[in-house]
Amino acid sequence: MHDARVLVVDDSAAMRALFCDVLEQTKNVLVVGTAANADEARDQIAELRPNVVTLDVEMPGMSGIEFLEEIMNTNPLPVVMLSSLTQSGTETSLKAFELGAVECFPKPLKATPEQFAKQVGKLGKIVLAAANSNVRDKPRARPKAEEAAESGPDYSPNGKIAAFSTSMGGVDALTEVLMQYPKNCPPSVIILQTEPALAEMFITRADKDCACSVKAAVDGAELTAGTVHIAFDPTKHVIVEPGIPAKLRLVDRDPVEGFRPSATLLFGSLSRAGMATIGSVLTGMGEDGAKGLRLLKAAGFRTLAQDRTTATVPQAPTAAVEAGAVDAELKLEDLAKDVLANCGAAL
Repeated sequence: MHDARVLVVDDSAAMRALFCDVLEQTKNVLVVGTAANADEARDQIAELRPNVVTLDVEMPGMSGIEFLEEIMNTNPLPVVMLSSLTQSGTETSLKAFELGAVECFPKPLKATPEQFAKQVGKLGKIVLAAANSNVRDKPRARPKAEEAAESGPDYSPNGKIAAFSTSMGGVDALTEVLMQYPKNCPPSVIILQTEPALAEMFITRADKDCACSVKAAVDGAELTAGTVHIAFDPTKHVIVEPGIPAKLRLVDRDPVEGFRPSATLLFGSLSRAGMATIGSVLTGMGEDGAKGLRLLKAAGFRTLAQDRTTATVPQAPTAAVEAGAVDAELKLEDLAKDVLANCGAAL
């Protein structure tokens, strides 16, 4: 892992000072410069050669989204967007992911000083992960909504459950996977570590654009063909209760190794229940899911990781591979095909 050399771009001098102070307290993170607008940032990028940029959405002149598009088209760099948690802010965040942003970090503008410090304190880890991401190698093309709708119902699931985990870079990865899902897809459950407001808007958009049904995970939901359940509530874990059909259970419990919901807990519940499952760890920070995936593999179920050289943030897939938990390491397109092939067959 190499150090982060970050350029902070924000039109507010106070916010620039705050983010610089937070980032400089993070090990292996160096703030190489600041800019108040796109023109200044363009010059600073050329002169200082940062390996990650934090970019405010709302700036005078060229907006953050417009400048992000310019960066990704001319000189792709890992970019962490900073935006509000309003509805328009979350819509903008999804647009930023489509354009190639590594992560969208919410500005906790209405938080207490303690909550603000805790939230902003996460930014250093995110910036360091972004500096070690694979943004330059990531293709920008994505399937169109009408192509997903044309995938139709010509698929017969065999009863296996597909379980995924992802965090940083996950919105982009899940978009690519779910656009390949047919209408009658395998029963699926996904752990998505992201801001709840962003997750909710992503689910709404995915349910509209994808051939299958995409829903927020709720307690008691039945795992049936044609539906994908996405768990993101940071106050609840999700496990699978055996039965015909199996059901989701949202449970109160302390974070597992710092994560809630925990992919390791989800995978572990599937392993202990002996439910036929194919488990996958996609792009993300940390090691969540690695131990649970190893339990699935030990139980005789197929386990996958997103290819580390193309995952936006390879930390989580790397942890799973190094734990000996992975049967195959695949690029996203091939991973989605593998899941579908092992969970059913095209008619």
